[in-house]
Amino acid sequence: MRPTMPSPRRLRLLLIASIVTVVIILFYSSGLDESKKDTRSFQDFYHKTMDGMSKKKDPPPPPGQAVLDSKTGARAGQIPADTDGDGDVDEDDRRVSAGTKERLRQAEQKAKDLANEKALKPDPPSEVVGKGNSADGQVKKPAAGGAVDKAKESSQKAADDLEIDSELNAILKKAPVIIFSKSYCPYSKRAKGILLEKLSITPAPYVVELDEHPEGRALQDRLKDKTGRGTVPNIMINGVSVGGSDEIVELDNADKLVARIRSLAGKRVEVAERFSTGGKQL
Repeated sequence: MRPTMPSPRRLRLLLIASIVTVVIILFYSSGLDESKKDTRSFQDFYHKTMDGMSKKKDPPPPPGQAVLDSKTGARAGQIPADTDGDGDVDEDDRRVSAGTKERLRQAEQKAKDLANEKALKPDPPSEVVGKGNSADGQVKKPAAGGAVDKAKESSQKAADDLEIDSELNAILKKAPVIIFSKSYCPYSKRAKGILLEKLSITPAPYVVELDEHPEGRALQDRLKDKTGRGTVPNIMINGVSVGGSDEIVELDNADKLVARIRSLAGKRVEVAERFSTGGKQL
């Protein structure tokens, strides 16, 4: 039996149905794509909104604090200093940070200055003398008035020297022969025995007992300066020292004492031996 061909009307309906089916499929497929895209956009918006809300509930850690990963708990980094709290680090943050550092520096400097002002003022090096072992061998320098005191001392010494010189000159004028002695000194006693007892000297020798004289110590020091002899007895003839006890004994033993006195005193004195026969006179 020969197959029958569909009628043109059926073919037309079949074609229309096919086209409609394809259009419907395309329409639904495009709608699904758009719904997926919208779904993703909504999810993104949802997550961003939730993140913002969580940030408001849990404020970020303070500047410089470590940031931890919410999933692993590990350290994830460091939050930079957001000093003005606007959520980001900008020029304002840097200016605020610089101002804070400057204020801290000024406060620190002010504290140091106050500490220095309250510190005890050290002694000047010129007035510092070591203590204990460090003081050994150190000489304390005189104070500022030392120069004035030294000048006063020098002036006083000059006045004292002048007074002693006047006293010494007054003594030397009392007689051509002067015996500077000390009452307890055996050497002085020996010299006085020869000059006062063995010899007859006119005018009589003048004896100055330095241990009894009010200026005895000063006179002895002055005699040392002038004659080079600081011990007693010190025999002066016409202002010239002939020595002490040893020199007088030596001259007497050599029979030269009378001649020595005569040569220095000249015609101002008369000298004779008291115990010689006939009283030999020179």
